[in-house]
Amino acid sequence: MKIRHYIGILLLLMVAFQSCKKDETRAILASGEGIQPASLSLDKNDIALSKDNAGDTVLHLSVVPADFGFQAAVTNVLQFGLKGDNFKTVKEVVIPRGRTALGFTGYELNSYLLALGVPTGTVSEFDVRLKSSINSKITVVYSALAGLKAIPFASTSYLYAIGAYEDWVEANAESLISPTSNGIYTGIINFPEGKLTFKLTPERNWSNSYGETEPGKIVYNGGQDIKAPRAGNLELEVNTTANTISYKDHSWGIIGSASPKGWDADTDMKYDNANQVWKLTVSLTAGEIKFRKNRDWGTNFGGANGTLAAGGANIAVASAGTYDIVLNLNANTYTLTKK
Repeated sequence: MKIRHYIGILLLLMVAFQSCKKDETRAILASGEGIQPASLSLDKNDIALSKDNAGDTVLHLSVVPADFGFQAAVTNVLQFGLKGDNFKTVKEVVIPRGRTALGFTGYELNSYLLALGVPTGTVSEFDVRLKSSINSKITVVYSALAGLKAIPFASTSYLYAIGAYEDWVEANAESLISPTSNGIYTGIINFPEGKLTFKLTPERNWSNSYGETEPGKIVYNGGQDIKAPRAGNLELEVNTTANTISYKDHSWGIIGSASPKGWDADTDMKYDNANQVWKLTVSLTAGEIKFRKNRDWGTNFGGANGTLAAGGANIAVASAGTYDIVLNLNANTYTLTKK
């Protein structure tokens, strides 16, 4: 009996010892002790960017991965920040898992740097580092800083929304525009009922894309299909620096005695993001029309002879027929072309 009793105590002590060792290991990992950060090197530290070299690979980087002391899937994120800003404003680029070398074209690097709000045509200085992580329970580690000087150039960049609203046809995807390549893209898309899902791509193909991790949050080369909150004409704002997406109602339509729904309701137009105009092909009767925003009289345009006037006179439609209508709010013009 005593022997069995002593054996039981010994087994309990061994279990407790092993448990303490495991807890000790977890504590060490969580505190960051014994973890070797990644090292990062750039093939150059001073770059003059321009439209002439925008398609070339202008920067190569190489990485010696972080060592967490055991085999694990490590997520590496390249961070660009303003020199001395301690990454208060940061542009992050996920490095594909397993890659230890990467190159960036002039277009890519230019867009990353402009996302930090720096001016074009003049030298700005940046800090670059690598953030390595395994999961939320283990300390994130950073490489030493690498310095970079660059002269960004002014450019317009695009994202493309490939989705159910246009039957997932890459060539038909609507574009979202960033006029200064600062990472903020806007565009207006008409989402029919039941066709609310899409993804965002830098090109009209599936080489790279943004998906959704939760409503309003996006991630590069990950996540699920993004889902618009409701049907109708929605203005999208995508921020690829903060990795967010937001929506607001933004529609224009025609209303009036010449329109299909008379003065009772609007006939919606469709936005052409590439040319930044609203379009509609519709059957009209002889009569009058006006243009309204968001189906409300708070913002409406009338006019004459192709020139818009805020709150102006009704636009005359001389005869019945099928018309191509174009509303250009940038140029303050409209056209009614009978087919």
